[in-house]
Amino acid sequence: MTETLSQIPDGTADADDLARDALAVLQPGFHGTSAPEWLLRRLAEGLGSVALFARNIESPEQLAALTAQLRAVRPEVLIAADEEGGDVTRLEARTGSSFPGNLALGAVDDTALTRDVAAELGRRLAACGVNLNWAPSADVNSDPGNPVIGVRSFGSEPLLVARHTAAYVEGLQSAGVAACTKHFPGHGDTSVDSHHALPKVDVDPDTLHSRELVPFRAALAAGSKAVMSAHILVPALDPDRPGTLSPAVLTGLLRDELGYDGLIVTDGIEMRAIADTYGVERGTVMAIAAGADAICVGGGLADEETVVALRDAIVDAVRAGELPRGRLADAAARVRALAAWTTGAAGSAAGTAPDPGIGLTAARRALRVTRTEEYVPIAEAPYVAAFTPVANIAVGAETPWGVAAELDRLLPGTVTGTFRQGDALTANVLRSAANRRIVAVVRDVHRHPWMAEALGALLAARPDTAVVEMGVPQAPPSGALHIATHGAARVCGRAAAEVIVGKDADA
Repeated sequence: MTETLSQIPDGTADADDLARDALAVLQPGFHGTSAPEWLLRRLAEGLGSVALFARNIESPEQLAALTAQLRAVRPEVLIAADEEGGDVTRLEARTGSSFPGNLALGAVDDTALTRDVAAELGRRLAACGVNLNWAPSADVNSDPGNPVIGVRSFGSEPLLVARHTAAYVEGLQSAGVAACTKHFPGHGDTSVDSHHALPKVDVDPDTLHSRELVPFRAALAAGSKAVMSAHILVPALDPDRPGTLSPAVLTGLLRDELGYDGLIVTDGIEMRAIADTYGVERGTVMAIAAGADAICVGGGLADEETVVALRDAIVDAVRAGELPRGRLADAAARVRALAAWTTGAAGSAAGTAPDPGIGLTAARRALRVTRTEEYVPIAEAPYVAAFTPVANIAVGAETPWGVAAELDRLLPGTVTGTFRQGDALTANVLRSAANRRIVAVVRDVHRHPWMAEALGALLAARPDTAVVEMGVPQAPPSGALHIATHGAARVCGRAAAEVIVGKDADA
């Protein structure tokens, strides 16, 4: 579709302004590592934001060129990315992150460290031209079986999560990058991934206020410039609509009760929790009517047709009286206000001192090591058995994880094998390892019975095995050496490898 704004049927006196506001509230994605012609044209017509994903990023230099290309058309555009560090990285999706994620930072529980990590991450984003980060996750991971939050949370204790959420917001925004605290009103107590279906948080209002909302209050007090809504049903707030579409959640609770006046961004509107029930067009209109200011779309639907369809759905809803014109104008104004803030903040943060080693420092401090007296550090190239669950969509399957690459750097000739549910795990590992020492790498072993069973059988056969848990360390330590990294970032793997070989952490 290539029609211009002037070709939209003129049903109101401010047809162009209406369409421009409708474009302003969209945060679409696209395919490729340079901007397609259609995206540049829509920016010129008023598109307020652009969303970047791993598919758009190859290197810092390429990303800087891409964001410069976008700003050449619209200097005040918001350029957003989902860069949490740790398991969820877009800047380093092909290599693994230089920063540990939230759970590692929560395990250290040093808010100055969290602030410094977020500041360095923000500095790198700003250097590439990204000015809105869909982070941090302020979810309290109260359900250890949560399939989508897990290591993305600072922990399971509300006050700990709150102080680190605030520190992260402060650090990120000190670099001139707007924080987007998520997933409001809290995605931690869920056993369903909202990418696939609609989760429910069925708790009473007192629990909600004393647990889920505590970190969000801290984020707002720290000045978080944006908040991302969750596609979750919270019957205590609204028995019928998920948070993203609920006036009670977005306007009644977040705006009126908590006093928040910044930008409200939806989680991906094409996620099945919304799309399967409401559809992306109706969901978009309902979200804005409920109080959202910006619609994230593009993780799955990343084309011009989607942008046009959502723009037209918004325009049609205003003309039909389903969406108040003032509500849309208010949403668009908040998008533009945040863009103006990032422009000013970028200049004031230009002197932020780089600290390129802060991520590895944090990863080393986050390790929790349990060893038997019999454990002997591995001195020759080992066999690494990676027990690999299916990656959730937020993490993505393209990002490497584990310790094999880092062990190979320290012990050249390290061999690795990947094992999944359904494989003859123990027999295959033992046969492949032969006489080599074994390092078993697991991720959330407490959530995967097949993994726990295979690990137990392996340890019975080879009790000198070292175990590295790179997810939530809920299961008891096992193995001659057990290392809980609290995340699967590249730096977490490096820190674990150092311990496996007995290398001094400062070497």
